[in-house]
Amino acid sequence: MSISAFIDGLLDPADSNPSSSQEWDAFLKEYERDRRISDGTEQDDQNIDPSLYATSPYPSLLDLIPKRGEASSSRLPAEPSSPSPDTGGPMSRSSSGGVSSSLASRIQARLNTTQTLNSLLVLLRSPRSNDEIQLELVEILGFEGDGLQLVEEICKPGARQVLLDQMSDTPGVASRAKNKKPTSNGINSYLPSSRLNVTASRGKDKRKIDIKELIGTEEDIQRRIQEQLNGPNPMFSADGPRLIEHEVLPHVYSSGTASAFMSYGQKLALPEGTKREYSDNYEEVTVPPNRPIPLKFGEKPVRIVDLPPLARGCFPKYVTLNRMQSIVQPTAMDTNENMLICAPTGAGKTDVAIMSIIRVLSQHIKSESSATFQLDLNAFKIIYVAPMKALAAEITRKFGKRLAWLNVKVRELTGDMQLTRQEIDDTQIIVTTPEKWDVVTRKPTGEGELASKVKLLIIDEVHLLNEERGAVIETIVARTLRQVESSQSLIRIVGLSATLPNYIDVSDFLRVNRYQGLFFFDGSFRPVPLEQHFIGVQGKPRSQALIRNMDNSVFEKVSELVKEGHQVMVFVHARKETVKTAQRLLEMAKEEAMTSYFDPSDHPKYEFYKRDIGTSRNKEMKELFSAGFGIHHAGMLRSDRNMMERMFEDQAIKVLCCTSTLAWGVNLPAHAVVIKGTQVYDSSRGAFVDLSVLDVLQIFGRAGRPGYETSGVGYICTTQDKLEHYLYSVMAQHPIESKFIPGMVDSLNAEISLGTIANVQEAIQWLGYTYLFVRMRKEPFVYGMRHNELEDDPQLGNKRNELIVQAARQLSAALMIRFDELSNSFVISDLGRIAAKYYLKYQSLKIFNTMFHAKMKNADFFAMLSQATEFDQIQIRESEIPELTAILESDHCPMEVKGGVSNKHGKVNILLQAHISKVYIEDFALVSDAAYVAQNAARIIRALLEIALSRKWANNAILLIDLSKAIEQRMWPYEHPLNQIRTLHAETLHNLHQYADDTEINQIRDMEASELGTLLHMNERHGTAMKDAALMFPTVSLDFVLRPLSHDVLQINVQVTPTFTWNAKLSTTVEPFYIWVEDEEHLNILSWRSIPLRPNTTKLDLEFVITLSDTLPWSLNLVAASDRWLGSDDTRLVSLEGLIMPDPSPESTQLLDIPYLPISCLDDPQLQKSYSPFVSTLNNIQSQAFWSLYHTNHNAIISAPVSCGKSLLGEVAMWHAFRHDPNTSVLIVVPRHQSIRETVSRLRSITRQRGISVMPLTHPNDFVHFAQTQSVVGVASPSAFLQLNASDAFQVARKPSLVILEDLHLLDEEYEISVARILSIAMPARTRIVGLTSSINDPWDLAKWLGVDAAFCFAFYPRDRSTPLLVSIKSFTIPHSATLLKSMIKPAYDVIKMTSPIGATIIFAPSRGACRTVATDLVTQSGTELDLNGFLTTSRENVEPYLQQLRDQALYEPLLHGIGYAIPGGHPSDFTLVLSLFASGILKSLIVPRESCWTLPLRAASVIILGAQYAIGSRSGDRQIINYSRTELVKMQGFAVQSANHIAGEGRVFVMCQSEQSATISRVLNEGLPLESALPSLLKRTSRPEAVDALSRMIKPRPAPPPPQINRRRVSDLRKRDIMDLIGWTYFAHRLQSNPTYYDLTRGSEAEQVSRLIDQWIASSGDEYGPILSASSSSAGSRIPSVRSTETSTTASASQAMTRQDSGQGNVEGEIVNEVPGSAHVHRDGESL
Repeated sequence: MSISAFIDGLLDPADSNPSSSQEWDAFLKEYERDRRISDGTEQDDQNIDPSLYATSPYPSLLDLIPKRGEASSSRLPAEPSSPSPDTGGPMSRSSSGGVSSSLASRIQARLNTTQTLNSLLVLLRSPRSNDEIQLELVEILGFEGDGLQLVEEICKPGARQVLLDQMSDTPGVASRAKNKKPTSNGINSYLPSSRLNVTASRGKDKRKIDIKELIGTEEDIQRRIQEQLNGPNPMFSADGPRLIEHEVLPHVYSSGTASAFMSYGQKLALPEGTKREYSDNYEEVTVPPNRPIPLKFGEKPVRIVDLPPLARGCFPKYVTLNRMQSIVQPTAMDTNENMLICAPTGAGKTDVAIMSIIRVLSQHIKSESSATFQLDLNAFKIIYVAPMKALAAEITRKFGKRLAWLNVKVRELTGDMQLTRQEIDDTQIIVTTPEKWDVVTRKPTGEGELASKVKLLIIDEVHLLNEERGAVIETIVARTLRQVESSQSLIRIVGLSATLPNYIDVSDFLRVNRYQGLFFFDGSFRPVPLEQHFIGVQGKPRSQALIRNMDNSVFEKVSELVKEGHQVMVFVHARKETVKTAQRLLEMAKEEAMTSYFDPSDHPKYEFYKRDIGTSRNKEMKELFSAGFGIHHAGMLRSDRNMMERMFEDQAIKVLCCTSTLAWGVNLPAHAVVIKGTQVYDSSRGAFVDLSVLDVLQIFGRAGRPGYETSGVGYICTTQDKLEHYLYSVMAQHPIESKFIPGMVDSLNAEISLGTIANVQEAIQWLGYTYLFVRMRKEPFVYGMRHNELEDDPQLGNKRNELIVQAARQLSAALMIRFDELSNSFVISDLGRIAAKYYLKYQSLKIFNTMFHAKMKNADFFAMLSQATEFDQIQIRESEIPELTAILESDHCPMEVKGGVSNKHGKVNILLQAHISKVYIEDFALVSDAAYVAQNAARIIRALLEIALSRKWANNAILLIDLSKAIEQRMWPYEHPLNQIRTLHAETLHNLHQYADDTEINQIRDMEASELGTLLHMNERHGTAMKDAALMFPTVSLDFVLRPLSHDVLQINVQVTPTFTWNAKLSTTVEPFYIWVEDEEHLNILSWRSIPLRPNTTKLDLEFVITLSDTLPWSLNLVAASDRWLGSDDTRLVSLEGLIMPDPSPESTQLLDIPYLPISCLDDPQLQKSYSPFVSTLNNIQSQAFWSLYHTNHNAIISAPVSCGKSLLGEVAMWHAFRHDPNTSVLIVVPRHQSIRETVSRLRSITRQRGISVMPLTHPNDFVHFAQTQSVVGVASPSAFLQLNASDAFQVARKPSLVILEDLHLLDEEYEISVARILSIAMPARTRIVGLTSSINDPWDLAKWLGVDAAFCFAFYPRDRSTPLLVSIKSFTIPHSATLLKSMIKPAYDVIKMTSPIGATIIFAPSRGACRTVATDLVTQSGTELDLNGFLTTSRENVEPYLQQLRDQALYEPLLHGIGYAIPGGHPSDFTLVLSLFASGILKSLIVPRESCWTLPLRAASVIILGAQYAIGSRSGDRQIINYSRTELVKMQGFAVQSANHIAGEGRVFVMCQSEQSATISRVLNEGLPLESALPSLLKRTSRPEAVDALSRMIKPRPAPPPPQINRRRVSDLRKRDIMDLIGWTYFAHRLQSNPTYYDLTRGSEAEQVSRLIDQWIASSGDEYGPILSASSSSAGSRIPSVRSTETSTTASASQAMTRQDSGQGNVEGEIVNEVPGSAHVHRDGESL
């Protein structure tokens, strides 16, 4: 009889009688015999093919159940028949279907395990379409090799059925009957999950299978079929299958007692054996332990000795792994697969985490010996995310102990445990919480920098996704997955979870391969079987009846267990409740005369423990111990808690009443656990909430003593109305849903702030990485979508777009981002960045936007802070009002509270002030509220401080700094600062408050110890302690000088000096301070900086550049405030009364609208031919200045934008000189020695045909040769010229007819004195002087210095150029750090992407190391954008051959993405290759360090200045931040000008800098450079030693004059005369009158102060010049050095002046001492030198 006939009899009993069980037995025997015959002969039992032991299904009744509406004749499959020769078997059908006959063999060869092959066949037989199973096919077959090709062939039309027929003969593969025909509608109705799995048996162990045991009696079958036929239609699909098909996965271990996946609308089927009992006081549901799952074939425990040596050392005292761990071990330790392990609490998931850690460690072994391993500990980080701080502490302790032998450091990083940067660097495994890791990874670097080193992310208790905190887990997982994809780095994700129903959804979310990394174990895998009791106690919530019934129920269960000799842990939810519950149980035991069962006196160690507990001061603990009870909670002393743990572990006490801290933090199991009540106060919500399922599972995990007992019992006593909730939740039958939508707005803001999302499209992609996306596709109806939404939009693009746009609008309304709905782009604002940094909700920012203003008081801040959304859950309870009122009316609440105790905002305000005042609070709920308020207020007040700083509100900033410190230090700002020094005794602080509360820190420092002892009414020893505390209290002093830069720009140079003795315990490693300049009303911050002081800091120099109005204020204020210490602040008055600002400069030269001159204007065919390859037409500036330079002999100066062709104008003047005198010579001075070669090379290419030689002048001999040669151009640097002696210098400077001074904007000490030396010789000789400089804001003093008439001074603004140069400045408020650089990567990438069609981009990075970092980050960003080629303009195949020669392998990947970096000092071949690729256009982006701006030979269409600060290390080891010089910025700007030709394309400059730098940089780039003399620093000998040495050589050594005597007149000091003469030829002589304040001079006293500078130079020269007269006598009567006339003087006069200067003459007898020699040393025509 066939199975079809038997089923026909069941479905149609009228036509056929049901078969008997004997017929079933006969059929099953025949079926099993057919399965075991492969070649026509029955095999011997001893030679059974191992493949038979694979799971093989029997036919299922559900295969044969017809769908509603199907005809009975077509509902059953036909009998299998042999293929006939004319119809063809599977092979012929394969050929006709276009499927290769080798496809089956290729698949079998690829899938080497029968389990995986079975899973593939089950998937192919399913009724789902090819499109629906494609992803799962890829998961099974993989991406590597021909995996994708196999998937493509399988999905061809008709290929699936042919493949099933081909593989039906495979031994050991579970299959259906051969050539089984499909149902009438073409859909195979086979449901894999409904099949029965059996395992073949060997020999005598075979037993007869009773079909009734498998499918029930005939009546059961008939009833079930009718229920299926008469059941309701599916909710969402009228024509779909009526049962959900379950995918058969290889690592899912379920006993079948619970459904593997449940949807809403289905009723829970409790495990078999579940009992429900009722009593007068409660209802009880008892769920028995799960039945163990039989071992699979080949399954055996893993022995520790069989593990590798590295792993063996991490499992001390282990013999074998348990069953669950043995199953997981190969995947955990031998692969890098993402994993999800769902197993009951106590099953050993922590050891699975250890296995995955071992995998990472094994990949970073540097060397190993027989017993030791050397690991590369700096190459990796491992993150363990634990749900609670208590669990994080336990994991830290456990992992630290297990891995200590490998020197692997494990540290906790939570809200309570902060780590320094050094500690983070030294730590390999960091245990943290989801919220803390979210905060860390929101930062690009700093703490967030460790995210780039993470190799393994372990997330414990993943089922928290179903709770409010689940949104945080979704955020960190999505961020990690995007980082993996963008950086192409390996970050393994391992999820650990309790049993949960929709584990497949969670595995998809974690990107786990279902067939390799997904492991599900039901409750039967607990080490000790757990019997669970759910008790619903009768009574209204919080009523006396409920309390009474709860106590009775708990006592009943506890007493029963104790009677049986078991220990019990009773878990309550408040510290005080532990004592109350223990005392109540003891009272009831006495009432019931049951105290003997609890009595511990018969314990062998009772007397020992009795003496031990006698040492405790806990009275309740002593009393309860004698009765056999114990208590345990976090409020007890550590010694008392340890004592309780030891006693309970040793069974000296029978009942332990404790809080859930014991379940999380200490592994202390008992036979039974009882949860008394499920109402827990949640301070974050301000109300009592239900005990979380996570806590219940953790507490139940403590039931059972592995190794001592074979069972455990868990009781949860809750209210009647919560019974079903906990029954469903704990049994894990509801699918866990996403809670991401409520927190999505803030998560989106965090990603925008991080720079990973810049527009709506990127945000939609980001949402695709969340668990929300996974669940929306499974249950669209739950998330507010139509049930058929997926049909129209399978990827839910519209829904995701809707969610993102709504969230972006909310952020825009809160002013956290700027949302452009036309371009769908996002730009983060300061508010958004601050909210992301401090974890603020966007609703709070909306409130602050309405309440925050510039003039607020402390009470206003507290009132505003109390309104924050973070405190919305705080509730007012009647029982708390008296205590709150008492606090409000006491001195502990010094600030006004708006609303009093009548509303929750007033309550928050009162609790915050109580926290600062250290008020003792009685009410337990109020204590929790106060702790919550203090924790969040500290964070929010810091955010408000940063908002005030970003808005430049000085008054608010200083108040908020004090308030933030007040919350952290728990003291008010008006208290004495030394109260913060914890080393002082309480008595000393009390006397300080009573007798010396008004004594300042500085006063205490200046007093003697004995005086302080007397002041404190104590002895000298206390005075010494007080003095030491004052000396170590962190303070700073401020000094400043004023440096006007223009008529409305003032630079304040500030020097910060620590004035305290560094104490490592007090100050740790750094002391942060805020320094700012504010206006005289203390309202607005003009500029601010945050600085760190370190132990080796001696001083810090800061520059503040501020813009002033036309009407100068009377004063400014300089403020310093400690970020940590109250009372450590200082304010210096910056008086501006004597400040002299330079006059506004005259109008610049107007750029005329004239025709561009052709190169033929040179009127020299030969020159025209030489220049025509480079220049065909002069640009507008060149055309306007051409006539003055080429057709006149006047001195001239060209102050024009960078890279506008000024050098060509200098050459025009040169050709003018050679046109009039072919034998003449020209001297060109360039400011940098490196520029000589470049200038010589350029000129030689033009002068070669004219017979004019171009000589580099680098050595004194070169200058001598130059002076003796005709028709020559000499190119020299100031340093080379200053090497000449006086006579050689005279000959060199006198010979040329033209001197060209290039790049005068780079004027430094050496350049200035060399030009002064040239001018003193050349100008009397009527030598023409042409100065070239980039645009400066006041070139007129420069023109006067060079003797240039106003008509020949061409002063153009930077904007006056023929080709436009667009300058964009993006400011950041992040301090200079790697974090800032990371924050700039995304904007920089967008700029490169935007400008790449136009041309290439040069990026200037702050340092050489930063070049590599930027290149790597840009490659990562390219991966994020899914742009594989990046900015490479050709195929990779064309570039790769060149890259084989690279010495720096770090360059390889960036170059393949079109990104290169050229670092001076690197290997020359790499440097040359990168520049060549960039110049040829193959690379679109070139990264160079800051200093390369002076030497880089290339230009680009765009320039990105990535930060305008760099760090240097001082000799003391301190790190100081230096701003880019203004000349560096201008030089970098010039690289965006590809040519001075007017037809060149426009350039773009993108500057990313600190917000306080943006105004200054904008002025420099748009209005020109300020130019001041550096000569005063040279006279003070603070300049470079080379410059000091050069000036010393220029001044003729002379003996000091004899000291003055009474009987003779004083002799003038000729040394001072020489220096005065020199100063008269310098730029300094002109600027000291225009801008005296810059040089610390006072108008009207300039002469005296310059004389003092000269005295300082001579005095510091030592024996070189001999002694100097006293300052008082030498300065008397001094006059300012006269500025020599710009009128021409005769050659004879100049010669005479030089002769007189060299001879030392020029002062007449009787001359007043220190009379300025320059003014008496006159020419014949009356002109002064």
